[in-house]
Amino acid sequence: MAGLEQSRLVQLLAVAKPTTAGEWAVALTAGLVLITAINVLRQFLPQDKSEPPLVFHWFPLIGSTVTYGKDPPRFLMQCREKYGDIFTFVMLGRKTTAYLGTTGNEFVLNAKVADLNAEEVYGPLCTPVFGRGVIYDCEGWRFMEQKRFMKAGFTNAALSSHVRLMEDEVLDYIKSEPSLKGNQGTLDVPPSMAQITIFTASRTLQGPEVRSKLSHEVAELYHDLDMAFQPINFIIPWAPLPRNRRRDIAQAKMRDVYLSIIKDRRQREASTDEDRSDMLWALMEAVYKDGAAISDVEIAHLMIALLMAGQHTASSTSSWIILRLASRPDIAEELYDEQVRNLGRDGALPRLEFAHLDKLPLLRAVVKETLRLHSSIHSIMRRVTRPMSVPGTDYIIPPGRTLLASPSVVQQDARYFPNPEEWDPHRWDSPSTDQHDDDEMVDYGFGAISKGTRSPYLPFGAGRHRCIGEHYAYANLMAIIATLVRHFRFGTMDGSRTVPPTDFTSMFSVPSRPAVVRWERREVE
Repeated sequence: MAGLEQSRLVQLLAVAKPTTAGEWAVALTAGLVLITAINVLRQFLPQDKSEPPLVFHWFPLIGSTVTYGKDPPRFLMQCREKYGDIFTFVMLGRKTTAYLGTTGNEFVLNAKVADLNAEEVYGPLCTPVFGRGVIYDCEGWRFMEQKRFMKAGFTNAALSSHVRLMEDEVLDYIKSEPSLKGNQGTLDVPPSMAQITIFTASRTLQGPEVRSKLSHEVAELYHDLDMAFQPINFIIPWAPLPRNRRRDIAQAKMRDVYLSIIKDRRQREASTDEDRSDMLWALMEAVYKDGAAISDVEIAHLMIALLMAGQHTASSTSSWIILRLASRPDIAEELYDEQVRNLGRDGALPRLEFAHLDKLPLLRAVVKETLRLHSSIHSIMRRVTRPMSVPGTDYIIPPGRTLLASPSVVQQDARYFPNPEEWDPHRWDSPSTDQHDDDEMVDYGFGAISKGTRSPYLPFGAGRHRCIGEHYAYANLMAIIATLVRHFRFGTMDGSRTVPPTDFTSMFSVPSRPAVVRWERREVE
């Protein structure tokens, strides 16, 4: 239809033969009005019963791009109220079908590999950043194997050695950060939490060599890679933009950094007293199920992906937690009292241990509630590869269509979470609220996990692409927040309970800047 509209416009321009700039402007305006009118008229004509309802839009190429981009969850919720759980909208000239609700999560996130493809959606964005041969740039079975390799680095034994390192990184940051000097002051939360989380992620998942480089080359390279996660790179990742050129240079340099570390480790591999609990050692010892060893280049690329995955969610979520605690000092005091009550010894708090985290249920609830309201990724997309019938309807989703699920929309549904817009960690005190996962276990190739696709609470996704770092993320966030709460009280600048709105301009749901809080140092024994 778009091609037909353009053809009519060309015919009109040919007949009118505009010559002056004014005539060209009038002709183009008339053409755009005609295309818009045809597009609107077409939407009022009878629709194919096999197609979900189409969200009304004025312009055929723009469609709902702007309204979706401004606030994706709100856009999806408003469309659900008008069209139901299944609807189609146009984004950058392409149709995307959203299927919301727990049934939609099941339909999209637990679909057969033959029906839905994640690589076609995320590969163009991620491959230039991570590198070739890993994640979305390899066969599905190989990706599952790579997830199995990395999952070996998230065992309880590994986490037990990580928590103290996480605490050390936060304490070092407190000592070195100029804005935290003195007894009180203000803190710009997002950049501070971004630094803390990249320090903890690199030290625990990547090893001391990578952590030692963060004050120099790696921090700048990471920034250049991070800036490539922009919506436009979903469509044209090869665009000759300055940030894409910096991305490509940074990717090559980051790969070389890891390759040099791997080479050095292999040379001293015979050592028996070296700590081998980090992810790099796990990958260096990995073997694919066909007997092939994972290559050093693949390891380097996986390490790039791991650092970014381990930092992004933690950075965003920890920022939201601090902002929420600043708006609710009473909850922050409960967190501190919980540590004193459950961990205190002789009037003092001990070093954090992994075993301590199970004794801090309110802290875990704070993390869970923040993930419910502020999921880092609001939309999960797949490309349809063969016709998919939607059970209980006449709808058939055609090949080539993008299919979208949004667990974050379900997590703000009053049917599952009363007063869903309220940040209330104590809602998780109820056992019924905490039963958010089903008991069905499935192995997609990287170890048995709870399928969980029908749960109303899926901050880490579900199905074969479920995040394998969920337990690490909880440990990291809890260690960071527990340490900060031990040392500081936080408050909003105006004393209110408001938090900044969400910035949806990047790929992640982060707080809008400025996001500054007041802090006051505690008397820590």
